[in-house]
Amino acid sequence: MNIRLFVTGGTFDKEYNELNGQLFFKDTHIHEILKLGRSRLDINIRTLMLIDSLEMTDGDRKIIAENCLSCEENKIVITHGTDTMTETAAYLAAENIHKTIILTGAMIPYKFGSSDGLFNLGGALAFAQTLPPGVYIAMNGRYFTWDNCRKDKAHGIFEETATPE
Repeated sequence: MNIRLFVTGGTFDKEYNELNGQLFFKDTHIHEILKLGRSRLDINIRTLMLIDSLEMTDGDRKIIAENCLSCEENKIVITHGTDTMTETAAYLAAENIHKTIILTGAMIPYKFGSSDGLFNLGGALAFAQTLPPGVYIAMNGRYFTWDNCRKDKAHGIFEETATPE
C-alpha cells in the first residue's frame, strides 16, 4: 500500500533563527522524521510549498487538490499549518476526491525538539491506512471528519465542533 505525503509547510517545517528570534522555512523535515520513527511504509513524498497556513490562498488549496486528484495513490497525508487546516480540509472535501486524505500538523516546530508533529504524523499515517475515503484531520492522537473539527487556540488542541449523539 503506497501512501502519498504532500508537504505544504506550517509549523511542522519551521526553523528558528537564534539571532533574530524569527521562524522561517528552509526545507522539509519529513525525511528525518520518518527515519527517526523507523517508518517501514512505502511513502512517496512531494513538497508542494513551504508556507505559513495563514498565508495560504485558495490558489494554493487548488494546487493541493489538483495534486491529490492526479496522484496515483489513494491514501494521502498532507502536512499543513494548524491555523487554516480546517479551511483546506473543507476545500478538499468540496472537490469530492474519492481518496482517503488526512491533514496533520504541529503546534511546536520539529526543530524545537519537543514537537507534537512526530506523534501527529505517525497517527496520520496510521489513519490513512485504515479510514475509508474522505477528508480527515489527525491531531492529538485522534482523527476528525473535516466538517466536525476546530482548533482550540486557548488550549492548543483540536476538538470536535459537535458532540456525537
